[in-house]
Amino acid sequence: MLFDDRVTEALAVGAQLANADDPRTRVDARIYRLAALINLDRSTEYAAAVDAAFEALQAFPEPGRYGRVHALAAVTAYRFGSLDRCVNHLVRSAFALKAVELTDAMAAWGWHNLATAYSYTGFHGYALSAIEKAREVAAAIGLPASDFVTPGIRLRLAVSLDQRGDTDGCQRVLRDLVQDCQAKLASGELAQTRPINRANYGYAAVRLAALGYRRVLDEIDPRPLLRDGASRRADDLRALGRACHAIAIGRPIEAVARLETAVVSDETAGAGEVPRLRALAHVATGDYAAAYAADRQAHRVASADTDRLRDLFMDGVAARLDRENLHERVAKYQDEANTDPLTGLPNRRYLEQYVADLVGHGGSAVLGVCDLDGFKKVNTVHGHLSGDIVLQRVAGVLNRVMRRGDFVARYGGDEFVVLLPSTSRAEAHEIERRIVSAVSGEDWSALVPGTPISITIGWAVIGEGGLTRVADAFETADMAMLNAKATPRAS
Repeated sequence: MLFDDRVTEALAVGAQLANADDPRTRVDARIYRLAALINLDRSTEYAAAVDAAFEALQAFPEPGRYGRVHALAAVTAYRFGSLDRCVNHLVRSAFALKAVELTDAMAAWGWHNLATAYSYTGFHGYALSAIEKAREVAAAIGLPASDFVTPGIRLRLAVSLDQRGDTDGCQRVLRDLVQDCQAKLASGELAQTRPINRANYGYAAVRLAALGYRRVLDEIDPRPLLRDGASRRADDLRALGRACHAIAIGRPIEAVARLETAVVSDETAGAGEVPRLRALAHVATGDYAAAYAADRQAHRVASADTDRLRDLFMDGVAARLDRENLHERVAKYQDEANTDPLTGLPNRRYLEQYVADLVGHGGSAVLGVCDLDGFKKVNTVHGHLSGDIVLQRVAGVLNRVMRRGDFVARYGGDEFVVLLPSTSRAEAHEIERRIVSAVSGEDWSALVPGTPISITIGWAVIGEGGLTRVADAFETADMAMLNAKATPRAS
């Protein structure tokens, strides 16, 4: 159904089978439901659908299906503006698919999904490599080659080149697509391809005409092709295609008017496509100042992800160093009974043992309960997998700001405990300032956009005539933390 763009029907069937008794059926139904929601742009349902798919995979942990879910999750993260999580899912998808036997049909469709996800998110070179892998697997096991025709990947590459200033490269790719379309028209094969593929071919033709190759309209009429498809992407291509057609036939003012009202997804043809077409239309009207401004806007927005990737690389190196430091610090707690499996930190059980030993030897410490502000909204908006990534990032941040000899543990949920041996209240509040500053300084907008994360800490003294049990100290510190949450912070 998805293959034929019968997205609403696919969504209904996916929902019907999402709780099937058979674990394989349950996983596949949730995968198809997630894919349908993405096609319908029902973003408010993404987080729950991603969580549901990963939950089903726990009962049927097959690598190919993990690869498909991670690829789809990458698209949802990109739509929420979280390039960090998007890249995380893309890498996990590739790792999972590399573990699948090349004789498995799930591998072919997994690589196909990953190629599409790469393409939507601007990783065009990776997209081309992934779709070649999909075709290789499909050929090996006898799947129809027509199922793995993906003109949309080459189309997005072409317009990306044009938006960044390489119009010659764009034209070469578009001409190849048009020749492919002509061959399929002549053989009758085009009628057998997916509706969205026909729309992609139609847009390639009309986009080439808008760049000055108007004779292509004598060879291919793109309008019937652009009428195909019932998905959001097909709607976008129709809207953009009408503007291109108006430019190509000498009606640039109409094109400008169409582009002023066009509302299209950045994934369909890139964030710079509308301003780039506006630039072409203004050139045709002779308004070169407006054309220059629109072209600069196209280049700026098309290059924005490159800048974000550069920042992400820096953040990724910092996060890797955090993890390495964290692993060094908790290496001695590797006994599974004493370690939190998500963050690698000591757990509540080990914390209690550690404090008992500290107090038993006459030591004292300040215990802090650290509670994340805004964490519940992360799970609601972005899903529990994103919540897990936030907890892992916070664990790394806490480890980074701790002094040698300090102790960090995950107590449960979104609560962490820091233990500062032989520390005064004044020193503890300086540590608090460092923790709060470090957490607020993280780029949460890149990870979970729209859900900022901060941290509130409450303190209690343990040992040396004070409290002697972790539970009592935790209760006291927890009450102090709740009081701190109720008190507005000084700006």
